[in-house]
Amino acid sequence: MEGGQEERVPLLEGWSGPAENLGRRNSVNSMRGEFMASLPEKVKQGVDPENPYQIDVSRMKGLMDGEKEYYEKQFATLRSFDEVDSLNSPNGYSNDQVLQEQAQSEFAMRISNYANIALLALKIYATIRSGSIAIAASTLDSLLDLMAGGILWFTHLSMKNINIYKYPIGKLRVQPVGIIIFAAIMATLGFQVLVQALERLIENEAPEKMSHAQLVWLYSIMLSATVVKLALWLYCRTSGNTIVRAYAKDHYFDVVTNVLGLAAAVLGDKFYWWIDPTGAIILAIYTISNWSGTVWENAVSLVGQSAPPEVLQKLTYLVLRHDAQIKRVDTVRAYTFGVLYFVEIRFSN
Repeated sequence: MEGGQEERVPLLEGWSGPAENLGRRNSVNSMRGEFMASLPEKVKQGVDPENPYQIDVSRMKGLMDGEKEYYEKQFATLRSFDEVDSLNSPNGYSNDQVLQEQAQSEFAMRISNYANIALLALKIYATIRSGSIAIAASTLDSLLDLMAGGILWFTHLSMKNINIYKYPIGKLRVQPVGIIIFAAIMATLGFQVLVQALERLIENEAPEKMSHAQLVWLYSIMLSATVVKLALWLYCRTSGNTIVRAYAKDHYFDVVTNVLGLAAAVLGDKFYWWIDPTGAIILAIYTISNWSGTVWENAVSLVGQSAPPEVLQKLTYLVLRHDAQIKRVDTVRAYTFGVLYFVEIRFSN
């Protein structure tokens, strides 16, 4: 590799100069300058001249896959350090921005709950008019959406109102617990639908065909529900709040179930009756696998799993930039504490 092993030295390696120079030497701009100067020419070809923290590996010629991955990680580290500096700058996050994000999260949860109530009423009517088990599965999904939404809303309110004497470390773990309950309810939905669909297949009796009026109502309600859920998914997925992202995941799941449920109901009515319960079985399996993974992800956040190396690097840089009197960082530990990390740091000055 061009230039020997010098450019393969991790970014934080050797940054232990005099205390009075830490603020200048350990800045991301200083790191970037020294790092860029040590890059071989074939790597510099992939650097975006307008954004020096971005790299396009497709423009780099003569590098192996492992080398490309290495440089991508190094530039990702520089971007994370730049993010730390931007947050610590006078133009970083203000209290007003935090309050604004909180208000946006509450609005997203509120409008999601209102939409679930309205769509539940419409889907109940569509189920009665069509008699489709796939539409019934989608309706039951909306009912559980409403129940789960209530759980998440209660979780959000309980985290806002904290008695510091009763909960001295806050209620950060309440959030993943609420999401686990939410996911467990959704997985339960899958088992219920699976049983009902299998019973319909075992009975081996074709239901009556839907009339033209029934089909019109079915199309109108299910397509309207799909459009509403798609809009809510696009809105909620941009939030940084974990609970709102859980809503976003649910809205996306609803888009899938609405489309699949409608297709199964219509095809089962027009062609073969068994398409309807088969579509319901597919929905059930998707529900179980999808939300079982959510349970596992949030369970991990409750057991104190270590933060990934990228987060530990970011924390180390934050400490080094905090005060010029800090000469070295001895230990950095970070482990999951609910949806956040609990951090332990030892340093010398």
